[in-house]
Amino acid sequence: MLVLVAPGQGAQTPGFLTDWLALPGAADRVAAWSDAIGLDLAHFGTKADADEIRDTSVAQPLLVAAGILSAAALGDMAGIAPGAVAGHSVGEITAAVFAGVLDDTAALSLVRRRGLAMAEAAAVTETGMSALLGGDPEVSVAHLEKLGLTPANVNGAGQIVAAGTMEQLAALNEDKPEGVRKVVPLKVAGAFHTRHMAPAVDKLAEAAKALTPADPKVTYVSNKDGRAVASGTEVLDRLVGQVANPVRWDLCMETFKELGVTAIIEVCPGGTLTGLAKRALPGVRTLALKTPDNLDAARELVAEHTQA
Repeated sequence: MLVLVAPGQGAQTPGFLTDWLALPGAADRVAAWSDAIGLDLAHFGTKADADEIRDTSVAQPLLVAAGILSAAALGDMAGIAPGAVAGHSVGEITAAVFAGVLDDTAALSLVRRRGLAMAEAAAVTETGMSALLGGDPEVSVAHLEKLGLTPANVNGAGQIVAAGTMEQLAALNEDKPEGVRKVVPLKVAGAFHTRHMAPAVDKLAEAAKALTPADPKVTYVSNKDGRAVASGTEVLDRLVGQVANPVRWDLCMETFKELGVTAIIEVCPGGTLTGLAKRALPGVRTLALKTPDNLDAARELVAEHTQA
């Protein structure tokens, strides 16, 4: 069984959209999205520097656009026929498009509002996120709570991401949990999936009222708790609330295992989630769509592992 996954914020790098825009029809599609949401996606995906695309209000729509574009280059959802879809953090909106819950324009409009609301919430207090490499998850979580930090991403494969104020993160760097080898700051501009994002929830809920979600056409796995969600309305509700709740990617991977996953393809800018899967799901084939050069290999994997 094939699972199609979409990465979250921090996966973006300068110029990562350049090669994808060279594909037939891609530039026109991105231009239409840009007009719809009032953001020049082509510019930010090709010419902007790392600081510019670190901006939450830019990074989030850019990542969703890249994920939809790369999946479209791979083939339509009927041709790909994944057994399940899921996304990490903002990647859940991308996954909602894969599942047919939202169309691409609705998804880009929602993520534009999400990015702006979360950027505004992040501006209240200087906050950030750092990944903990190594260590025992239970020990790390207890240590983070002692420092006033939130385990905002529990990613599995031994990886936890802490979020909080810059002072709290500095304290973590000086006082790592037992067994943690390194604390790595992430390329994000706020403490996402924590109480610091609570102001963004109401604004996103208001934006969601204008949308009419469809029920998922394939299994949609939510990163709130790793549960498969069958209602489009519930998917949308979870997308709204999840901005202030921890991401449980570890539970998503447990669900993939229970569903019988045999292969995982991560859409552009892939690499993060397939890296976690290699450690947590041994024996499962993985492929990251980093550039269009990966498409042929991805199509072969689709043919080998999709449901009849």
